[in-house]
Amino acid sequence: MIEPNDLVAFFDDHLEEALSLLRQLVEMESYSSDKSGIDRLAESLAQEFEARGAPASIIPMNGCGNALKAVWRGTGSGSPILLLGHLDTVWPPGTAAERPFMIREGNAFGPGVFDMKIGIVLCLLLCAAFRKGLFKAGSDVMFLFTSDEEIGSAGGLPVLEPIARLCRAVLCLEPPLPGGMVKTFRKGVGHFHLRVRGISAHAGVDHAKGANAILELSRLVIRLQRMTDYDRGITVSVGKTAGGSAANVVPDSARAEIDFRFSKLMDGHRLERRIRRLRPVDARCGIELEGGINRPPLERTPAVSGLYQKAKSLATTLGFDLGEGKTGGGSDGSFTAALGIPTLDGLGVDGDGAHALNEHIRIADIPRRAALLGLLAQELST
Repeated sequence: MIEPNDLVAFFDDHLEEALSLLRQLVEMESYSSDKSGIDRLAESLAQEFEARGAPASIIPMNGCGNALKAVWRGTGSGSPILLLGHLDTVWPPGTAAERPFMIREGNAFGPGVFDMKIGIVLCLLLCAAFRKGLFKAGSDVMFLFTSDEEIGSAGGLPVLEPIARLCRAVLCLEPPLPGGMVKTFRKGVGHFHLRVRGISAHAGVDHAKGANAILELSRLVIRLQRMTDYDRGITVSVGKTAGGSAANVVPDSARAEIDFRFSKLMDGHRLERRIRRLRPVDARCGIELEGGINRPPLERTPAVSGLYQKAKSLATTLGFDLGEGKTGGGSDGSFTAALGIPTLDGLGVDGDGAHALNEHIRIADIPRRAALLGLLAQELST
């Protein structure tokens, strides 16, 4: 059996290949709303997986870019494990020209490098290691990359759920927390579009005849913000508002976008019901709400904790401590955890700056994270 240090050395020897792949993926821009860019990336990656011995297929997704699925065939017939990621980034076309991929002081910079194109590279490295015989897979190891994770996964979820239900465990290649900690808890996420309808009137001549939609919205904003309960892990944020047409017109319309987050699914449902029960103070105004919960929380269940303990033990054999933590952001791993499938998130490469101009990864972390991913896939698939 190959020694842990030799595994890390193998991936260290392939570091130049990894960085070359990463550069290609960063330069192949894949903004969530750019279907053509995502589809080009999916086609290119399908070839990369095929070249490493993992048959790949393109999966059309409703209303957005294609998804990519690849499979490393195991030697047994047990339930597969799933390595999960996404193709899309938050960066619009042209960003890679403005902020090109570069290496500086041991870090690799570029749009999408941390969230989460390095996670895709880890999967390609793992296939190469499987092909070399460094790891053995008892059951199949499946790779799935959807294309709308950054914008809510409305198209990706119908693709993800039936595949995930076949699997015994999910390893999510999202970026880790600072210091390389994996994520064993994520808040659930919801979003509402709120519209208020009032009655317009001349602000100087017929002020009393008007029903001010902006005034009504302001009352609603105060009531919404008061639903925040930090002790229970609940936050409500009215993050965007607009309304009115002119200063001398009593506004007949106003709108807002509401973000809400929660630690427990039952709290999320309760909060959703509270928001839907909101009524205007001025009976002449009307309220329209669209939206609701779009991601459940990834709760730290015994199954999640057990999977983390396996990963932590394997990291120790590789010479590093694997910490755990929580985050308020959601991911597709939240969906699989809510299905009751053991899910470990944040298995990407250490770095910083997701969705920020300083987005980067630590190059030295690539070999040991690839080795950890391989050992964990091997253990879970046997």
